[in-house]
Amino acid sequence: MKAAVCHKFGAPLAIEEVELASPASGEVKVRIKACAICHSDIHYAEGAWGGELPAVYGHEAAGVVDEVGENVSSVKVGDPVVVTLVRSCGRCPCCEQGHTGSCETRFPLDEQSPLRSANDGTKISHGLRTGAFAEYAVIEASQVVAIPDDVPFDRAALLACGVITGLGAVTNTAKVPVGASVVVIGTGGVGLNSVQGAALSGARIIIAVDLSDDKLKAAQAFGATHAFNPAKVNLRKEVKALTNRRGADFVFVTVGAKDAADQSYRLIARGGAVVLVGMPALGVKSEFDVLFLADNSQRILGSKMGSSNIQSDIPKLIDLYKQGRLKLDELITARYPLEEINQAIASVNRGEALRNIIVFP
Repeated sequence: MKAAVCHKFGAPLAIEEVELASPASGEVKVRIKACAICHSDIHYAEGAWGGELPAVYGHEAAGVVDEVGENVSSVKVGDPVVVTLVRSCGRCPCCEQGHTGSCETRFPLDEQSPLRSANDGTKISHGLRTGAFAEYAVIEASQVVAIPDDVPFDRAALLACGVITGLGAVTNTAKVPVGASVVVIGTGGVGLNSVQGAALSGARIIIAVDLSDDKLKAAQAFGATHAFNPAKVNLRKEVKALTNRRGADFVFVTVGAKDAADQSYRLIARGGAVVLVGMPALGVKSEFDVLFLADNSQRILGSKMGSSNIQSDIPKLIDLYKQGRLKLDELITARYPLEEINQAIASVNRGEALRNIIVFP
């Protein structure tokens, strides 16, 4: 099969033939139909988080079940599915507490990649536990969710990461109540879903923050009541004015930049919370005044994959999409064949895209 392989951090991905093992017990092979480009894939390919090379990345995908291993009953051959990186056992302490995205169990696929070079048999790393920048992927059965056959694959792929991460941070991690005031810093693919998550939750004030005026315009289409470019305004002053000088109840930081996190603490109200959604490079640190945070009963919350339970959350999101209440079509900027994946990544890096999708015939 063809796959986009990373041989050197920061270098273009190479389209080449690779070999994929058959699914073992508890595993599923999926024919990939669409895979979105997430910034996490780009961070890995650039070396921001380390890892072994060569590797195949890609984790925000959808496709059709092509083969199932033994002891798999959740899906069958021919089922359309969303493919995620969330691999969960359902039994460890994290899973029992509902934090399936932080499952503590080691699976066979964590120890042995199913990917090999077709040329010399060299092991290829199973990037982000998925390796979906390829025509097929083998994953643990808990990573797939069966979906109705009338949901387009390119839209379904978005549910695997960007949507559940941004929207789930609002609805699952923070549990934003009706009437709350919300700031979303960064309105790319994840941030826009935090914006529409706040709108679906009934937030009264939704303030979008981004350095791109085009992305701010998109945020307003997704439900933001106000939009600010921090390079052009005093953001703290604007937030204070809109919230009667209280500050926001919730600030979602959907980008990984240190200055965004540093700024967020200055925007929250007494009793408010900063929710860290965006994943920075290794070693990025942020500072806050511990006394001020404690004295004002403020909180800092981490949110991985929107604290989502994919087996229950993704079907709910599909229902919202079918009702016209969840925007998915509007998140897609462009579609590319696998052979043009480097152009698609470059477009994302230039800030031109909300989500670019790799589509397979």
